[in-house]
Amino acid sequence: MGTCDSTMGLSNTLLVMALLLSGAASMKSQAYFNETGELPCHFTNSQNISLDELVVFWQDQNKLVLYELFRGKENPQNVHPKYKGRTSFDKDNWTLKLHNIQIKDKGSYQCFVHFKGPKGLVPMYHMSSDLSVLANFSQPEIMVTSNRTENSGIINLTCSSVQGYPEPKEMYFKLKTENSTTKYDTAMKKSQNNVTELYSVSISLSFSVPEASNVSITCVLQLESMELHSLPYNIDAHTKPPPARDPILWIAAVLIMLVILCGMVLVPFLTLRKRKKKQPGPSHECETNKVERKESEQNKKRVQYHVPERSDEAQCVNISETTSGDKSTTHF
Repeated sequence: MGTCDSTMGLSNTLLVMALLLSGAASMKSQAYFNETGELPCHFTNSQNISLDELVVFWQDQNKLVLYELFRGKENPQNVHPKYKGRTSFDKDNWTLKLHNIQIKDKGSYQCFVHFKGPKGLVPMYHMSSDLSVLANFSQPEIMVTSNRTENSGIINLTCSSVQGYPEPKEMYFKLKTENSTTKYDTAMKKSQNNVTELYSVSISLSFSVPEASNVSITCVLQLESMELHSLPYNIDAHTKPPPARDPILWIAAVLIMLVILCGMVLVPFLTLRKRKKKQPGPSHECETNKVERKESEQNKKRVQYHVPERSDEAQCVNISETTSGDKSTTHF
């Protein structure tokens, strides 16, 4: 009987604690995309109840279970598939860590602590927390979408920033000169990825650049709690490019250059050709030299004679030749 009274007393105490603590204020937590978020459960456990006597679990706003600790042991059977392998429980701080945070993980979560008694589960503690998810936008970047029209002084710019969350409040250009600062509001174009739910935004602007003035243009992305600024795009009044030339003048200049180049190539060629016609070429001189060498060899052969022997004694013949090759004298 004493045991029943003791059990009933503990049950009543736990029921009173549940009624007092079930309406505890919810906490707000924040996590970044693809990182780890924390879902607290500030259960003090002042009575030092063993985890072997408790059932602890977290569920989301759709009543899907993220994690369950049943009498000191993890129970993955009740965990929804979208959360399996993504959680870890910090027993010292009574905090559930949710890994690989996605945009769709934002929302409300609750932790529950029950006492596992002889008559079943007795609620002891309940806490809610609201998780918000952020993704850092890239630094805004200014790009020139078309060349500046010098005659009209118009310049076309685009500024963009990608892969961020939540949707930014506004995006605008800020133009600074030596004497003034002007804000240029324009319609912000946005797109959202169907899988990651991240936003990409951009704005475009065409405006007239003040004459004889240094200009610094900045793109500003206004978020909920901060501003992101692009690197300045500077236009120096002293280094502005000269006005665009008339294309007809450019074409005429190119034609003149072509005529000059053709003249430089053709004149030496024609001059060399005329010289070749006036003077005999090397082939003619070579033929003349061959003919002369051939005649000289024939003359040399003509002066060589064979004198017949006389009957009983050999004669010595001395032949002297003349340069004409027509006469010869023989002495015995």
